[in-house]
Order: sequence, then C-alpha cells, then structure tokens
Amino acid sequence: MSDITCTFDLTDLYTMLPQEESLDILIEFLVQHGYQKVQNIPIDIIRKLALIVIKENVFVYEKKFYRQVIGGAMGSAFTLTLANIFMWKWEKQLVHRLKVSNEIYGRYLT
Repeated sequence: MSDITCTFDLTDLYTMLPQEESLDILIEFLVQHGYQKVQNIPIDIIRKLALIVIKENVFVYEKKFYRQVIGGAMGSAFTLTLANIFMWKWEKQLVHRLKVSNEIYGRYLT
C-alpha cells in the first residue's frame, strides 16, 4: 500500500465563500470538536459576532461605499480561518464519498 498526496488550488475562495453556509459550518466545526464556549463566549454569540464580521464588511471604491454580500474580506484573519473551516467540511465530505465508493478519481501528473 502506498499513499498519494494531492492538492487543490481554489481560486478566489475567500471572496466567494457562501456566507450563511460558512457560518453554519463554523458552528458545526466547534460543536464537533467539543466546544460549547470559546474563551467563555457561547457559540451562539460567536455565530452572531461572525455574522457581523462577514455581513457588515464595507469598502470604498471611487468615492462610493459598497457592502460585500458574497464571501469575506481578503487579508482578514477571520476570513482565512473561516475558509479553512469551510474546506474542512468539504474535505470531510469528499473523504466520506471516496470511502463509500472505495475509489479515487483524479489525474496523475508526472
């Protein structure tokens, strides 16, 4: 038996994260890892705070204010963490499908 490592390159993940789904996955991640609180903050409050960070992100372009309605801000430490947790869920689902089918599909490059 041998192990094969694969990588994925996702373009524009930070700015394309589905906001509500990402927050649901954040809570699922915390619950699955045994958290009811993080630094004494309940996870329902964490979700509400995360919602503010994601949904109330504004920027100025050509003297006009815009609110980001998809994804999160590039360069934000929170968006990085949220994207990694989003990928945790995606990878978990992928591994489950591969175990069920007992196969791996892909392309081998030399």
